[in-house]
Amino acid sequence: MEQPLVNRVANSRLTTIDLETFYPEGEVVAFDLKDYLFMELILKEKDFREALKAHDWAQYTGKNLAVFCSTDAIIPMWAYMLVASYAAAYARDVFQGRPEQFAEFAFLKKLAALDPADFTDARLVIKGCSDKPVPASAYLEITRRLAPVARSIMFGEPCSTVPVYKKTRPAE
Repeated sequence: MEQPLVNRVANSRLTTIDLETFYPEGEVVAFDLKDYLFMELILKEKDFREALKAHDWAQYTGKNLAVFCSTDAIIPMWAYMLVASYAAAYARDVFQGRPEQFAEFAFLKKLAALDPADFTDARLVIKGCSDKPVPASAYLEITRRLAPVARSIMFGEPCSTVPVYKKTRPAE
């Protein structure tokens, strides 16, 4: 007599987390402070304030703004704050750093919003394959945040996983 096929993965109590779903939405646009410096080296407060006031901030609507300075100039902290005060009303997000660093920041920000209590005693599989690039820091952070509450954490696909963490029972 032939036994019916049973999908043990589907019937397991594994919770799969696909970090690709945390990928940041929206275009990332560069805002280089160098363009607002005298001789690309010195920030003159009055000129800087006037330039920001005249800038078309609406062009960043729905976009992620990466604010940085590509020259070796000393930028006072209030300059970044001033850019954020103008951009916040338009941009989806404002980030201090280069555009290529934004994805890592966005992943960590979204992971920080996860409630670890939702994963208490869960058997987790952190999905390994994705179409979009997931930074290593996201894998590290999700493990750091969920290891204290999860029963186990594995990497890969439910049918083929690499064990990463398993809660040990206290000695009796």
